Amino acid sequence: MRRRIKVSFKTSIRPFVPPSRNGVGCSCIALTKGPWLRVLDFLADRFPAVPRAEWLRRMMDGEVLDADGAPVPPDRPYRPHAKLYYYRSLPPETRIPFDETVLFQDDYLVVADKPHFLPVTPSGRYLQETLLIRLKRKLGIDTLTPMHRIDRETAGLVLFTVQPHTRDAYQSLFRDKAVRKTYEAIAPSRRDLGLPVRYASRLIESPSFMQMCETDGLPNAETRIELLEVKGALARYRLLPVTGQKHQLRAHMNALGIAILNDQIYPHLLPAASGDGGDPDYGKPLQLLAKSVTFTDPISGQLRQFESARQLDF
Repeated sequence: MRRRIKVSFKTSIRPFVPPSRNGVGCSCIALTKGPWLRVLDFLADRFPAVPRAEWLRRMMDGEVLDADGAPVPPDRPYRPHAKLYYYRSLPPETRIPFDETVLFQDDYLVVADKPHFLPVTPSGRYLQETLLIRLKRKLGIDTLTPMHRIDRETAGLVLFTVQPHTRDAYQSLFRDKAVRKTYEAIAPSRRDLGLPVRYASRLIESPSFMQMCETDGLPNAETRIELLEVKGALARYRLLPVTGQKHQLRAHMNALGIAILNDQIYPHLLPAASGDGGDPDYGKPLQLLAKSVTFTDPISGQLRQFESARQLDF
């Protein structure tokens, strides 16, 4: 039976939202009651880390806007109970030297094939060098929003919604476990595991930074693990997550004694894993790939099947 969700297409007048610049949207702040004579005074006082001269430059360059989208000049009198939009000054980022590929695009969906090392969304020191911002710049779609996440170290498929009014319908597919996701991984070979197996455990945040660990209690994470091929001491596995806990596949493979090749978090957290220091070792990508997704489109009712064109290094 096809799973179809009814979506309302009613239109309404929406408040002004400034367009993004280089894929990054505006920040918004409300003007509260206070002693300031001019908007410039308020901004300089509200954000002491930003020099007054920098706010003056931004205002003269049209980077501070009012609620109607008009540039705010430096001598604008201060009026409380209004909104301001402003564009942030972005520090330069070192380019992650791998390119994403758009596999599919229509009025509602974008399917991207993400390389290793590229974060999906802005976090920490990554902003411009994220899949979301790269796609916004490339496709010119300010409303692009990821339907789900995969780790920065993982390569493969990531799905995005285009229309805000259909976003929840698509994201609910993942909440309701209505998406079949298939991963591949390279890890040590163990013939004694009796694959295929369905491995289930309870995962919680570990006291160790970034890691998940297993604990007693009702399982909240389940993965089916299949053996695809063996080459010497290594094997290629197919991983089918039934649930979607953080680091589930990496934690389950590690628990079985077959930690995924080049994993910087399991079994031991290595310094490069935090992403806050220098560049990672691009010659040792995590051998984990989000290979395919299958679901019934909640808008059209069509069966959707997408597969990554990437291959792991065996």
